Amino acid sequence: MKEQLKTGTTTVGIVCSDGIVLAADMRATAGTMIVDKRAEKVHIISDDFAATIAGTVSDAQLIIKLFRAELKLKEVRTNKKPSAKQAANLLGGLLYGLIRQPSMLPGIAHFLMGGKDLEGTHLYDLFPDGSVTKVRDYVSSGSGYVFAYGVLETQYDPKLTTSEGVKLAVKAVNPALQRDSASGNGIVAVVIT
Repeated sequence: MKEQLKTGTTTVGIVCSDGIVLAADMRATAGTMIVDKRAEKVHIISDDFAATIAGTVSDAQLIIKLFRAELKLKEVRTNKKPSAKQAANLLGGLLYGLIRQPSMLPGIAHFLMGGKDLEGTHLYDLFPDGSVTKVRDYVSSGSGYVFAYGVLETQYDPKLTTSEGVKLAVKAVNPALQRDSASGNGIVAVVIT
């Protein structure tokens, strides 16, 4: 069973002077087998939010669907768009519930969420246990995260624009494509402004 639960990816989130950049590789694996070379790991949630996924694909896909629906319901019920903090806490609550459900295959999914609201743009790290951490500079997740951090630690500058942030995100994910067998097949980046 442990072999079946092995997953891998490399995702990054970068706070820029004019927005947020989210990026991820495109390879999906099951153990040592590459099962998809065009996997969608950066998801547009709404006009205001996007998220990267790392972990068990079925759980991440279900959480993305629930997250989209719950955000829309919140907007309809309150007649206003949710703030980035409210959205992050909602996603954290969904993750908290997932990890605590008794199951033969425990759900494990890690998200980076970028969003915009009336106060500006925001980046959050949402760990599989449901914890929500506001990120003030950059973050990485997945099996190739150590490679990405090596680049981010040395080249991040808070004055980066989003166009420079996209270049840095690609530069940060690229070493994982070269050294982490569970990451590969290209890079997708999304900008939130």
